[in-house]
Amino acid sequence: VQILRTYPNRLKGYPFAPDGERSIARAYTKSLRRARRLIYLEDQYLWSESALQPFAQALADHPGLRMIAVLPPLPDQEGRISTPMNLLGRIHALEVLRRAGGDRVAVYSLENHAGTPVYVHAKVCVIDDVWASVGSDNVNRRSWTHDSELSCAVIDETRDSREPMDPGGLGDGARVFARELRLSLNLEHLDRDGDGEAAALCDPGRAFAAYADSAAALDAWHDDGRHGPRPSGRLRTYHPPRVSRITRALTDPLYRVIADPDGRPRSLRRHGAY
Repeated sequence: VQILRTYPNRLKGYPFAPDGERSIARAYTKSLRRARRLIYLEDQYLWSESALQPFAQALADHPGLRMIAVLPPLPDQEGRISTPMNLLGRIHALEVLRRAGGDRVAVYSLENHAGTPVYVHAKVCVIDDVWASVGSDNVNRRSWTHDSELSCAVIDETRDSREPMDPGGLGDGARVFARELRLSLNLEHLDRDGDGEAAALCDPGRAFAAYADSAAALDAWHDDGRHGPRPSGRLRTYHPPRVSRITRALTDPLYRVIADPDGRPRSLRRHGAY
């Protein structure tokens, strides 16, 4: 278990972190460089081109790598200024991912069995069923550089005996903690249970396809007016909102300064480093 943190760079500085701390961002970037098969992410925001660049680079470098992201369907703040800022940050992030990974990037939201949208507040990332991170940080520049955040990264020493990941990736075989964390979320969102279902989802390709099939069935049921029995599962395909060019132009400066500020020292900002 590795404790990771974010503290901003301040004029007077913290005595324990004079230039701030960005170990959360560094852990992500280091782990993503070794991702080969599946990035599984549940996140409240998913903003920032800069925070998404390590994800995009991994997708571009490795054609077999897939990414699943589960996000809230709507922002948590409503207002003439706050809502466009939230939406614009998400749009920027997804554009970066789509350019790099194309249809290997799948994004979903959640609803309960009554059809009510579920707000995703999670901050969970599992890479290749080896590295797992859970904490207070979101994947955005604000959480990686500006706000005070705390997270735990875990690499279990115990390897999972079920269909290991390919050697040469993040680790030489899936680990119990990371895999069980991902599978527990997969089973919940798909309305599945049992060892047999879990074993089938160990394979990243099958998990990726299962999410796509479940969301497509539920989307079609909604589009058809909810006639007949509701399909199992809680996944809905996430469609990025449309924001006009005028709104983008007016909102983008506010988004970068207010919603997603940069807490790095100037030297790191210039080089795009953490």
